[in-house]
Amino acid sequence: MKRRHAVLIIFLIVLADQVLKLWIKTHYQLNEHHNVLGSGFQLYFVENPGMAYGWKFGGNWGKMALTVFRMAAVVFGTWYLGKIIKEKYHRGFIACAALVYAGALGNLIDSSFYGMIFDKGMTVDPLLKDYVGYSGLAVFSSKGYAGFLHGNVVDMLYFPVIKGTFPSWVPVWGGEDFEFFRPIFNIADASITSGVISILVFQKRFFKHRDKTEPNSTVETNAVVSDESQVS
Repeated sequence: MKRRHAVLIIFLIVLADQVLKLWIKTHYQLNEHHNVLGSGFQLYFVENPGMAYGWKFGGNWGKMALTVFRMAAVVFGTWYLGKIIKEKYHRGFIACAALVYAGALGNLIDSSFYGMIFDKGMTVDPLLKDYVGYSGLAVFSSKGYAGFLHGNVVDMLYFPVIKGTFPSWVPVWGGEDFEFFRPIFNIADASITSGVISILVFQKRFFKHRDKTEPNSTVETNAVVSDESQVS
């Protein structure tokens, strides 16, 4: 795969991810949700101050650590993509790596800049020591709700495919409600997940041609090499 193809994959995913996030952020109130075309799929606006699929990691310091980690991952990913393209790795592996890179970049944009360009967003209440929501629609503003590296990631894709109640005889969860698929995520999360799963599933195919390369072998003998033997 050529470099321009990987760049195109990254560009299209980041573009789609950011367009949908910006539209949701400015058209949906926090926790507003609507079914799409009467199906079980919903657009459900939530803000994620932590990791993918709504997982949290500490307060402001944890959030900054995650954002810095995303930045480091993008810097490393830039170098690594260039390396595997130059060394002509399997095009499928390069495409998967581009998916993971695009997802990391998409979420990095949110957590780095959204706090600076929107007037509303979830912030940490010092008394509750937890993130609190807000009311109304967010708008673009030079007076953001948070500083650099403290923005929240926008999530909106929700697939509650199956809802029900665990039977009473099920250990631990008996009688409790269950839902599949519960997490709310975004295009960037889906891109990362798709790339990682594809690498795990097709790793033998991706790396098969590289395993065939073996070092040249040499044969040792006890023959004595002399001028006479070379001439004869």
